[in-house]
Amino acid sequence: MKSRIILDTKPFHITVQRLCQQLIENHNDFSNSCIIGIQPRGVYLAERLVQELNTYSKKSIEYGRLDNTFYRDDFRSANKPLSPHPTDIDFLIENKNVILIDDVMFTGRTIRAAMDALLDYGRPAKVELMVLVERRFSRELPIQPDYVGLYVDSMEQEKVRVEWKENGGEDKIWIVPKKAIE
Repeated sequence: MKSRIILDTKPFHITVQRLCQQLIENHNDFSNSCIIGIQPRGVYLAERLVQELNTYSKKSIEYGRLDNTFYRDDFRSANKPLSPHPTDIDFLIENKNVILIDDVMFTGRTIRAAMDALLDYGRPAKVELMVLVERRFSRELPIQPDYVGLYVDSMEQEKVRVEWKENGGEDKIWIVPKKAIE
């Protein structure tokens, strides 16, 4: 099994811009909406979206980063010590429309943990989910994204890897064998 690129730089940028347009259609000026990126990799997409959306909006969009490490249902069974990432939400989410952002949706467990962590910051009016990549047919929990950049059908022995220029790579999405990553 070989690694393969499923989205390279130019279509990657077009996909991010399309996701921005969908958010604008549904949230207008973002006066009662905020964007929260799930640590660690959802933050890259969230920051890219906020940067792009701020070029369209007269008002600065509220943005935060959320760590869900200790809300995961598997954190006690980890074989190595966990290293949480910072949570940075310096505004109230009470009665706001929250858009949770992650890079890849797989089993749904990360999103469930993020929703649990989010409730520590208030009760939102609505929570929507945006993912760059939706791995279909792998869900373990009944959670579905509202916004999807790319649908991918992959085998269990494969992993979807998103590279970001902000993280020293190029903007690309790969399917790689799991053993190549572990």
